[in-house]
Amino acid sequence: MSDLNLDAAQLDRYSRHVIMDDVGPEGQATLLDSAVLVVGAGGLGSPVIQYLAAAGVGRLGIADADSVERSNLQRQVIHGDDDVGRGKVDSAADFVTALNPDVTVDRHPVRVDPDNAADLVADYDAVVDASDNFPTRFLLNDTCVLADTPLSHGAIYRFEGQATTVTGGQPCYRCLFPQAPPEGAVPDCATAGVLGVLPGVVGAIQATETVKLLLGEGETLSGRLLVYDAGDMTTEEVPVAANPDCPVCGTDPIDSVADVSYTDSCAVPE
Repeated sequence: MSDLNLDAAQLDRYSRHVIMDDVGPEGQATLLDSAVLVVGAGGLGSPVIQYLAAAGVGRLGIADADSVERSNLQRQVIHGDDDVGRGKVDSAADFVTALNPDVTVDRHPVRVDPDNAADLVADYDAVVDASDNFPTRFLLNDTCVLADTPLSHGAIYRFEGQATTVTGGQPCYRCLFPQAPPEGAVPDCATAGVLGVLPGVVGAIQATETVKLLLGEGETLSGRLLVYDAGDMTTEEVPVAANPDCPVCGTDPIDSVADVSYTDSCAVPE
């Protein structure tokens, strides 16, 4: 797609991108030709979906098997009171359609698991991990690294959030966290709570990383973990070193996620 293929409405809609030297009409055309899979349409997924759709990412895959609950509405801003009881994928798709008719939504009302992860990831240019559990985080990392598909990771807890980006040839999530913590060691949002605006900040960072990946502009968080504390409004950057013995991105990687049991520690068997 060239700039000549942007119609008058698109030139108007994306005008603030088009006038940027770092994006321009060619970059906007790239976004419109891109496809991103967002796993999770909850707290993190909401701002990710919102901003990727607004930016004109032409095809969004949304994977989530859950339904909207009233307790979600404190932070999951793409869903409304009338959506309670609906599937999150359907609610999210309706939000995207209302926001930007240029964007096509692939609805995946499923839990991402070792049986479907590779097929889901294979159809997209980048993946956003907006999940809320360790098995899915490790599964997405492993699947994306093996498929050489860029991945944006985010996580939230009470007042704290973190984000990193995994790209080919760089440290992966397992270099930072070789395995999941013991079950119950890290309470989920339903148990510990979460500041409602926190996922908006972290999700916006993930959306930013994804747009940069698609455009090939700027420096991503690859090899860095950004830690954000909303309580005292500080950020910390933790360097992530590549682990040559990493079972996924190291010198002797596993062949497929079928080799891993994504329960308990999510550890790769030796």
